[in-house]
Amino acid sequence: MPQSEPASASDPTPVIGVLALQGDVREHLAALAEAGATARPVRRPRELDEADGLVIPGGESTTMSKLAVAFGMLELLRARIRAGMPVYGSCAGMIMVAEKLLDGREDQETLGGIDMIVRRNAFGRQNESFEAAVEVAGVAGGPVEGVFIRAPWVESTGAGVEVLAVHDGHTVAVRQGPVLATSFHPELTGDHRVHALFVDMVRATL
Repeated sequence: MPQSEPASASDPTPVIGVLALQGDVREHLAALAEAGATARPVRRPRELDEADGLVIPGGESTTMSKLAVAFGMLELLRARIRAGMPVYGSCAGMIMVAEKLLDGREDQETLGGIDMIVRRNAFGRQNESFEAAVEVAGVAGGPVEGVFIRAPWVESTGAGVEVLAVHDGHTVAVRQGPVLATSFHPELTGDHRVHALFVDMVRATL
């Protein structure tokens, strides 16, 4: 399976946080490290201040949004995203960076960052999880193996959003400026090319 390309010795090493309120934090930390970043968990405002970019992992999006409020992080995250901090959201993270949700809870908060409408749990329940090869624009070396677990999809996007991947007729990866999102979990496959793409996005801002 193709892996991420090693960074040149002259490339800056970005500090990338993984929002560690809930979800598959450890797997993202490992993938980011393999892709050439200094990876750290982020739970507190000080830890967010020290990060050049942020991954919002898969997990349970309603729980994640409630914990962001409880930890005093929600408005800080929104402010950093508005200020141009690179962010990558996978699965629940895609939901978190959406401007609008379908099938979300009435009290569910999002962070924004991508002008899109996302449908929660669009690909089905936990027992309908699956893996699929997905061609992702900007990721060389052939398809990425995507793990879809209660995965969302993108219902619609604004004019400034680039669609990077489609599966079964549904948009599953998008980018708007410094914000990247995928419906699937690349961190669970051992293929770090999506993370390498994000590390390069962060590196470009240093």
